[in-house]
Amino acid sequence: MAVRRGERRGLLRGLAGVAVLGAAGSAGALALRRSQAEDYTEVLANCRGPAAPGTPPPLALVHHAVMAANSHNTQPWRFAVTAQAIEIRPDSTRRTPAVDPDDHHLHASLGCALENLVQAASAHGVMATAEVAADGTARALLEAAPVSPGPLFQAIPRRQSTRAAFDGGRLGPAELRALSVARPEDGVEVLLIDDPARRETLLDLVVAGNAAQLRDAAFVAELLGWIRFSHAEAVATRDGLFTGASGNPVVPGALGRRLFRQVFTLEGETDRYVRQIRSSAGLAVFVADADRPEGWVRAGRCAQRFCLQATALGLRTAWVNQPVEVPGLRGALAAWLGVAPLRPNLILRFGRGPELPASLRRPVAAVLEADYIAAP
Repeated sequence: MAVRRGERRGLLRGLAGVAVLGAAGSAGALALRRSQAEDYTEVLANCRGPAAPGTPPPLALVHHAVMAANSHNTQPWRFAVTAQAIEIRPDSTRRTPAVDPDDHHLHASLGCALENLVQAASAHGVMATAEVAADGTARALLEAAPVSPGPLFQAIPRRQSTRAAFDGGRLGPAELRALSVARPEDGVEVLLIDDPARRETLLDLVVAGNAAQLRDAAFVAELLGWIRFSHAEAVATRDGLFTGASGNPVVPGALGRRLFRQVFTLEGETDRYVRQIRSSAGLAVFVADADRPEGWVRAGRCAQRFCLQATALGLRTAWVNQPVEVPGLRGALAAWLGVAPLRPNLILRFGRGPELPASLRRPVAAVLEADYIAAP
């Protein structure tokens, strides 16, 4: 049974209180929840903070690479590390076949990690030369260089996908120019859409894509499998979509899964995307010149650079990828943008907005292909 809009908002407001009562209804349960929140904060400080003192530079680069944006926070990467190079490979065990059947987003996520790695290199006395193979394998060749941390490196731990309404303000010409981060070697075009009328057209495509996905039982089941409803669940896995990071109530996992299908309705999600996109300063669409894994990695790398530049400017970003995820809409989007037959790869909204709790990442040891062996 669908929950009406007013009922849904009331349900969301009351979930946290219901969770405490449902869990135990005692001071002990509340103390436990506070302890779990403290655990989350401690783990977050470790995974989003600087690498531990004495960490070899290549492993410090991986530490920063895993803070990159990625689909559903699945962190679908493995790192093969030596003193001379770091290779980023896809982790097929973390695929999301319902939303990403051809592994497009998986490879874009590798590109995001590659960009973080390149930006972090100069802060650790290393120059990283990026390469992307035809099969989408990303590689960074390492050599010694002067220590020279830049603003994009400093933005790495602060970048987040902010799933909240922004302030509705528009950006000035200088800020828009700063967001034009595409480089000729990327082979990626960044289309900035800040005209209100064009924004409404793209909003229509997002809403249509969202409706198609929510009517797909496999998509909904896959999404639910990656949601972490409580601090304890998020800390246990250190991946997935933590509800607190999207501004939603933090509740015990069993309760969250029980109520998910009542709260997560088409009407409610449509309202949310309308509000979020109309409050944004604009949207950015990334279009690579090759529709194959190599191009998808390069699109992800460019999108991550955009997110870091936005963060350095004090802006927020969030993904609204539904029109590129639903095949029936992708062609219409490409035609509207005037880029057909190329494939639009990724869509971001951007603007000024609040800071939300950041999501966790797995430790470096969990994403290495083998134990790191330093050069003799």
